[in-house]
Amino acid sequence: MGAGEAKALARLSRRRELRAADQYRRGHPHALASSSYTCYMSSQPIRIGKRTLQTLRERSKGSGEPIARLAERYIEEGLRADRHPGVFFREGPAGRRAVLVGGPDVWEIVSAVRGAPEKGEALVPALADRLGISESKVRVAIRYYGEYPEEIDDWIAANDAEAEKLEAALARERELLA
Repeated sequence: MGAGEAKALARLSRRRELRAADQYRRGHPHALASSSYTCYMSSQPIRIGKRTLQTLRERSKGSGEPIARLAERYIEEGLRADRHPGVFFREGPAGRRAVLVGGPDVWEIVSAVRGAPEKGEALVPALADRLGISESKVRVAIRYYGEYPEEIDDWIAANDAEAEKLEAALARERELLA
């Protein structure tokens, strides 16, 4: 194995580690168990105001998610929102996802970027016009993707898989009715 192959293998392993840790943070407790590395979490005492702590406890009780995991998720999402103004996180049937304020999900924009006939700087205004959103929203989604590509790629892959299932079901229905 050459030096280049070894570096590529190390990058792939690190990406798997990061994806497993992200899945764990998003509430998939078995993600780390299936990973090929050991994860160590550090403890850092922090002060949380009484009202915030009470709200956090209520959310934890209502969702069934452990309070520590819930707090970590909110902190992580807050940090991401700080780095990417215009992005927030929404809960849905498939889990929490990055969404643009007043706009679509980030993955939807990235998927549209990939399918757009335009390339380069011409793509941003053309796509914004087609989607009915501002150019700045398109750029926010692209910047978010730049930092979290695997998260967004996972959402796109999940959506594509669901679309394929629906298309197959519709084809079977048409075949039956023919």
